[in-house]
Amino acid sequence: MSLNQDFNFVVHTFGCKVNTYDSGLIQKNLTQNGFAIELDKKEVKPRIHVLNTCAVTAEATKEAVRTIRRIKSKEPFSTIVVTGCAAQVDTGSFENLPGADLVVANSHKGLLPELMRQHFKGELKQKVFKSNIFRKEDLEIGGGEEKSHTRSFLKIQDGCNSFCSFCIIPYARGKSRSIPIFDLVQKINELDRQEIKEVVLTGVHIGDYDDQGKTLEDLVEAVLSKTKVSRFRLSSLEPIELTPRLLDLYKDDRMCPHFHMSIQSANTSVLHQMKRKYGQKEVLESLERIATQLKNPFIGMDVIAGFPTETAEEFEDTYHALSEAPWTRIHVFPYSERKGTKAEAMEATVPWNERLSRAEKLRSLSLHRYQAEALKQAGSIKKVLVMKNPAKGVDGLSRDYWPVEIRNFTDREKFVNQEVLVKIDKYDHSDVRKMEGHLVGDLVI
Repeated sequence: MSLNQDFNFVVHTFGCKVNTYDSGLIQKNLTQNGFAIELDKKEVKPRIHVLNTCAVTAEATKEAVRTIRRIKSKEPFSTIVVTGCAAQVDTGSFENLPGADLVVANSHKGLLPELMRQHFKGELKQKVFKSNIFRKEDLEIGGGEEKSHTRSFLKIQDGCNSFCSFCIIPYARGKSRSIPIFDLVQKINELDRQEIKEVVLTGVHIGDYDDQGKTLEDLVEAVLSKTKVSRFRLSSLEPIELTPRLLDLYKDDRMCPHFHMSIQSANTSVLHQMKRKYGQKEVLESLERIATQLKNPFIGMDVIAGFPTETAEEFEDTYHALSEAPWTRIHVFPYSERKGTKAEAMEATVPWNERLSRAEKLRSLSLHRYQAEALKQAGSIKKVLVMKNPAKGVDGLSRDYWPVEIRNFTDREKFVNQEVLVKIDKYDHSDVRKMEGHLVGDLVI
């Protein structure tokens, strides 16, 4: 089939950094098969919209459905292809949705170009393509590059064997499986040749990384010794996965002093009900180790407020434990029932208004802590990567994960994808649309 310019496409990415990796692979595979990527969504209405969906909460699936309806109302003759995690676990939400023209679950994501070809040739007799995700072995190597992104999100592992009681992701991604160290080193060297300055090593559960007995620490050691990319960052880790050996690797300047800790709670009883493999002691010890062994690290965390069995006393225990611990920001989730998880069937429930109240209390704690830590950055000099498409008012990202506005740029485009030195002057939180705010500084010439 010969495709022409009418078959432009755009990928809409929802959810996690693993999806960002997958979206880069989707872009790559489609362009290699005759489809043309449409980078400027404002100028030309794309013929095809590919939605790479998220399913971490029921709301994530609803967001994808709303997006489909919104696109179809504006572009009734466009084609919408739904793929990703929601296509795998919430297939019914799209199967009977008129605006969804083709549904390709994670189990069939690698076949996306061929299925789209067949769709446009009128050869398909079905709308939905899905099979048992736990039989999926391949990891679809070769993604990690989205044309609009400065950094590369490189998937090192996919799937999860933990089956936490609140989480649907194992059913969306399958069993844990890892890309070999050799292949990842090769890919990073390829990214280096493309002048990528930062690589984020990501996965569904990177603490489960296993290349024939070699662990995440072995991978990081290989990456640091066999590649030259100037900045590396790890995605989410659980407290017990932050081993002394892994933390010791952060002595290398190329490892960005930024951690995202997937703790979910700081109360041992709640963590037990969540089927996590650690308690409050391990949570607090991991945060303390980061803060004492590294200089000015940025520590982010995921926390769920209002888990079904969480009592008011258990929430307060989490709140007070975190109040006294070292960290920078909390990413707060009010608990949301997820069909197919063990938590959905738990008898004890926290009213929705109470979940929101607890979440708001944690967000307030987070905002005050973030602001306090931001004020401490004045006078420091940071290495900042200038982004292609930064958020409004922000030019780049520091190694320690602070968004930075650079005031004395005369020719910003000249510095895009370059790491520059910036002397931080102040913390700006005047824009009410971005409550957390950002740092402001001047380029060091």
